[in-house]
Amino acid sequence: MTGEPWTTSAVRGASASGDFGRVIRLVREHRRVGQAQLGEACGLAQSSISRMEKRGAGTYDMQILAKAAARLQIPPGLVGLADSAIPTTARREDEHVLRRNFLAGAVATVAPLNSGPGSVTNTEEQAGSLRSVTAGFRRLDATVPARQLIDPVRAHLRLVQELAQGTGDREQRGRLAAAGSELASFAAWLSWDMADLGSARVWYGTAIGSARRAGDPVLSAYQAGSLAQLEVSSGNPAEATALLRGARRSLGQGLSAIADAWLSSLEAQALAASGNEVEAGRALVASASAAERIPGEDPAPWPWVFAFDEAKVAAARIACGVHLGRPDWVFDALRAAEPAIRSGHAKQRALLMLDIADAHLESGHVDTAFACADQAVETGIEYRSGRVIDRARRLRRRVSMTMPPRAVRRFDDRLHGVHM
Repeated sequence: MTGEPWTTSAVRGASASGDFGRVIRLVREHRRVGQAQLGEACGLAQSSISRMEKRGAGTYDMQILAKAAARLQIPPGLVGLADSAIPTTARREDEHVLRRNFLAGAVATVAPLNSGPGSVTNTEEQAGSLRSVTAGFRRLDATVPARQLIDPVRAHLRLVQELAQGTGDREQRGRLAAAGSELASFAAWLSWDMADLGSARVWYGTAIGSARRAGDPVLSAYQAGSLAQLEVSSGNPAEATALLRGARRSLGQGLSAIADAWLSSLEAQALAASGNEVEAGRALVASASAAERIPGEDPAPWPWVFAFDEAKVAAARIACGVHLGRPDWVFDALRAAEPAIRSGHAKQRALLMLDIADAHLESGHVDTAFACADQAVETGIEYRSGRVIDRARRLRRRVSMTMPPRAVRRFDDRLHGVHM
């Protein structure tokens, strides 16, 4: 490379697609800095730098990105951060500043990418830039209430839809339809977190329709599987099973390991919710077998935004154990599920804790059950998650004692007056 590395089409293209790890790698190599050197400068192991550079267009730790970009003197917009998010000295990064400035950083990412009106590169990068903003919203979901995200996400989706309607380029319409499908699916996820199941179903339907217009069978299968998750959680396992069968048909014989592992885990939960213990167990075995074929260091391929691994299979086994009333399944899976239990995604961690609480209650450990549930409810209140609070209330309805134990009464006091 000559000149500043971020002037090259390779770096700008990686930034536009949300592959910020590749941006880091390209600039690092241009500056002739090794992974170990960069890791040492950032206070990280070489393996952490390697994983970040391979992550692709997915979820990033914004503090690590900020450290790496600062050391390599990369303009923050190229890694999805605002100018004020990257320190010029070695001061500690403030996660709240990064969160507050995300949208400004997203604009900075898009702004320098235009290579001329109507150019092929411009139209290709437009969809990638829009998807990079969506990736940023997904990162914020771990730490920001869904009620704060839903309106910006809907506005972003309207922009994508208007751009799609205004283009006469068939390929560009397909790219924008795919970007819109991902956004609609995320809007569904946020609606589900707010316990607005009607809106969630509508958004998932929009996501499936957009994926079909994009002509992407993998994306269509992903969105159908996402809707199936909601149906299992809502007590509609037959509907979930039909959706999952359709997803497998759309993928055909050559489905990837991550698609196979993920769909098998969802099939296991639908079967468990139907009371079919034997087939649910077989589906879990199939999921674990497929997960072993997923390369450990590679980033999850789009449209999957998170890696699928042994911990995810274990979390699915916990969910199956709850559906089947088999606390032994839950407790047997706890060790393997530990990375998911320690996840930085507070709302997902809370839902998993409620499943564990359910198993303790099934085993007669009332105090332990409600100690776990109490932690989950605290998270649900903090992040205003209607989904977490509704799940906690379902757990509470299982206790019908006239004089419940003190732990249950404390739980009632915490839930009293909570309206999501």
